[in-house]
Amino acid sequence: MDQQQQINKELSSINLLLQDTDFALRMAIHQDAAYHTSQGQDPPPFIREDEMNGILPKSAREERIATSLAPFYAVECGIGMLLETTGGTPVSWLEKIVNGTAGPDELFLLDRFANATWKAGQPFRGLERIRRPNFQVANFLPAEEIQKDTDQILAAAGKLLDALQDAKKATKQEQWEAIGQLEKDNDFAAEMAQHIETSYFLSQQQPAPPFPNKEDTSIMQKSIREEKIATNIAGFYALECGLSWLAYTRRRPPTETLRSIMDATIGADEKLLFARLANATWKAGQPFRGLNRIGRDNFTPASFLSPEEIEKDHVQIRSAASLLLQSM
Repeated sequence: MDQQQQINKELSSINLLLQDTDFALRMAIHQDAAYHTSQGQDPPPFIREDEMNGILPKSAREERIATSLAPFYAVECGIGMLLETTGGTPVSWLEKIVNGTAGPDELFLLDRFANATWKAGQPFRGLERIRRPNFQVANFLPAEEIQKDTDQILAAAGKLLDALQDAKKATKQEQWEAIGQLEKDNDFAAEMAQHIETSYFLSQQQPAPPFPNKEDTSIMQKSIREEKIATNIAGFYALECGLSWLAYTRRRPPTETLRSIMDATIGADEKLLFARLANATWKAGQPFRGLNRIGRDNFTPASFLSPEEIEKDHVQIRSAASLLLQSM
């Protein structure tokens, strides 16, 4: 078996696990326990008996906003990584994306961030959604699905660039501060979501539905169990998209990367990649839990995260890598 065959075989194994709801539960339990252990706490029961069939009331409006916000967080974390590895400012990278001068490698990386954040939102909408044909390893996506990710990145970048016009000549630090303020703004979240949703329908040559509409005032009934799974599985989707990107760009079998994560021989640039993907997928899940969560102190551009918060992302990647390697 040559290396590409080995890569495809391993990615196929990951693909089966991605769509397995039983594995999703195992991964979520594993991730939740790893988080508590890393905080010096004894892991509590993942789901209490009284929660197994419990229901959470959720705002339809907030879920609609959350569903379309994922590319915003993909852009923020993605350009943050590009900036740290190649230089520039947030505005300069947004301009490259919008005016088409970002290179194909950079755009490809941003597509992976978009796919990871999209995946992170699906279990919140319903765990059965991970069984859909387009919920698969990023490298197996057909061209039309990848184009959707690209279109979403362009829409989010364009809206964010418009909102930063007053900061175009500001310092890099000041531009990040402006982005941080926008990330915490509920009104801007709604504007960004509407823009991204409308752009999606236009790209599919379909009429965009009203935003908001009368259904947005309703209260939805969501499973406590499924939200608990969704909350704890984001790191797995970050890991998968990072593994897929490295398999494609560096022709490296996923198991090789997984072992480098576990034995701490992973390079600094790749460690940064996984940390930023983990932060992006975590962010994508927060509005589903409640839009008010975007106002929390740790909901901030990844460049501003404290070492303690960054370590939480590393913990999630290492933990997910451990279980995935055992399961392949």
